Amino acid sequence: MAEVAKKKASIIMTATKDRNVPLEKIRNIGIIAHIDAGKTTTTERLLFETGRTYKQGSVDDGTTVTDWMAQERERGITIVSAAITAFWDIKNTTSVESGHYRINLIDTPGHIDFTAEVERSLRVLDGAVMVFDGRTGVESQSETVWRQADKYNVPRICVLNKLNLIGADFEGSIKSIHERLGANAAPVIIPIGQEHDHRGVVDLVKMRAFTFKAIEDANLTEGEIPTEFVEMAKKYRVHLLEKACEFDDEALSKFLEGQEIDELILKRAIRKGVISGKFFPIFGGDNRTAEAQLLLNGVVEYLPSPTDLPPVSGIDTKTGEKTQRERKSDAQLSALAFKVMTDPHVGRLVYMRVYSGTLKAGQAVYNSTKQVAERIGKLVLLHADQRELIEEAYAGEIVAVVGVKDTTTGDTISDSGNPIVLESISFPEPVISLAIEPATKSDQEKMGLALGKLSDEDPTFRIKSNPETGQTIISGMGELQLEVLVDRMKREFNVEATTGAPQVAYKETIKKIGEGEGKYIRQTGGRGQYGHALLRLEPLGRGEGFEFKSEIKGGSIPQEYISPIEKGVKEKMENGVMAGFPMVDMRVIVFDGSFHDVDSSEIAFKIAGSMALEDAFKKSDPILLEPVMKVEVSTPDEFMGDVIGDLSSKRAQVSGTDKRGTMTVVNALAPLAELSGYATKLRSLSQGRASYYMEPSHYEEVPRNIADAIVAKAGKITMARG
Repeated sequence: MAEVAKKKASIIMTATKDRNVPLEKIRNIGIIAHIDAGKTTTTERLLFETGRTYKQGSVDDGTTVTDWMAQERERGITIVSAAITAFWDIKNTTSVESGHYRINLIDTPGHIDFTAEVERSLRVLDGAVMVFDGRTGVESQSETVWRQADKYNVPRICVLNKLNLIGADFEGSIKSIHERLGANAAPVIIPIGQEHDHRGVVDLVKMRAFTFKAIEDANLTEGEIPTEFVEMAKKYRVHLLEKACEFDDEALSKFLEGQEIDELILKRAIRKGVISGKFFPIFGGDNRTAEAQLLLNGVVEYLPSPTDLPPVSGIDTKTGEKTQRERKSDAQLSALAFKVMTDPHVGRLVYMRVYSGTLKAGQAVYNSTKQVAERIGKLVLLHADQRELIEEAYAGEIVAVVGVKDTTTGDTISDSGNPIVLESISFPEPVISLAIEPATKSDQEKMGLALGKLSDEDPTFRIKSNPETGQTIISGMGELQLEVLVDRMKREFNVEATTGAPQVAYKETIKKIGEGEGKYIRQTGGRGQYGHALLRLEPLGRGEGFEFKSEIKGGSIPQEYISPIEKGVKEKMENGVMAGFPMVDMRVIVFDGSFHDVDSSEIAFKIAGSMALEDAFKKSDPILLEPVMKVEVSTPDEFMGDVIGDLSSKRAQVSGTDKRGTMTVVNALAPLAELSGYATKLRSLSQGRASYYMEPSHYEEVPRNIADAIVAKAGKITMARG
């Protein structure tokens, strides 16, 4: 364990003991959940039980280890994912060997505005603990993070938390996991009592009870299952056997023959099911208590080590073919950069997951994504907001690197002689924008630097300048994300700035095929400029982005001018034609044009490409697209009619209602443009008793009358009537 040490800036001076454990005794896990499910509280108790902290931190008191940012403590939410290393001992041989296990743990945000943190964390983790509120079960963000984990094939353990609170519904929560997530799940730990009667759990594998005397009690007392819970325990054990035994031949054979299945065989079957991604054990209880000890056992016993997973795959940049790397320290180097942070004491930190090989301080490495050489300056081990200097990072570790200049989120680091590009990380597109201006002229330059560093950290945070107004526009996933970033700019970079009202991030696209011509001719004495291109636009499906093709035959445009045309097209697409919004979902084909032997140049064809695109776009039935949000409103029954009526007035499509405990949940799809100030409106409709959650769903066409008004306000073109 890392010893308590005197801090110098944010560098810990002592070394973590027993860091280099065998790969099979490493667990890289994340804690993921809907907002307020108890993720950070769970993390704090796990750290306390492992001895990583001497006192359990509280979200309410602002004393948590992983929520260390001022903005996190003020708001009581997780904003950035925090990595920390802890250790846990398994005393008896079960599904894994007994011994000293290292757990690299990442606590992730639950709020949808910070979903990028969850996305990149899941990309590099080997397993996850999915926390649910035991009163409500699966919530909207639960579904979102579950899909994210599915995307990266991350094995999971489920935890039903808060079963000690009024409204706890163990059976209802399990049902929601089955129905809403379609998960093959079964409890391995069930509560002894719910709400105020909760006093411990039953381990269905051992068929033993584990109880505690008080919340602050660090010990569990093992004993017989209380008589009133025996039948319940037997029922759930049968469910567990039915689901888990299919993953192990010996367990299945014994189950079918009606033989007793011992602890070792059952745990082995559960472990196989979890690692395959086809089974999800459920732990139910109160994560503030010593029950977390059983969860730590579950993390070690059921979630995979790096060696349990297949070799890491990627593309060899020399051959363009698929290649693999064994997850070992003696293999060729492969590491994925998944996060960037700016530390006031250390500088630019790039978080990396080392999949194979080793990283050393001072080592020359190769960024195979960007195909540039880099040099590792310092290597640090992460302990939330503290950093521990290390000389070497092994396969299976998550570390941060100081000194690399060009490496950013999603890049692969390898040896120059054996390059590999691993699967990168995809992020959602921003849905909201606002204009930002420095408060004083002296803040102008500082603001540009600060915004650049913040966008380097957050791939969903975008910056662009409006060439017509000269304004700086920042875009992101939601108002809270932008609010936090502006606040960080003030606190961390001493930049005062004013912001405009949030604006919806519309997009421009087309509905039909159209052709256009761009001819740029300029004669100013001596050599002139000549570029001439004909383009055809074709609509693509929603979310398909942009394609550029050349159908030039016979040399009407020399090959060296095709790329400048594409550049001109892309630049034009960034600021749109109709109302200044980015253009998406279309194929651009250059099919004809002409050139001049003397006057043609790259810049002339770039301008011609831009002109041709604008001409063709206006002839292709241009439309605006708007972000549509998935909205869930939880309301007491007496306000349901008012809530649905209000949503309908906001162009929402109400898809149905669900009963969840004492509340009714209204499900709807609504345009983001109509939801400004919705929190205030909902409070007044429901006497402050209703709450809502929303996340981006998709883009769809803006109704013509509304689109006309947006375009007229922008003052660019008149909408064509298709």
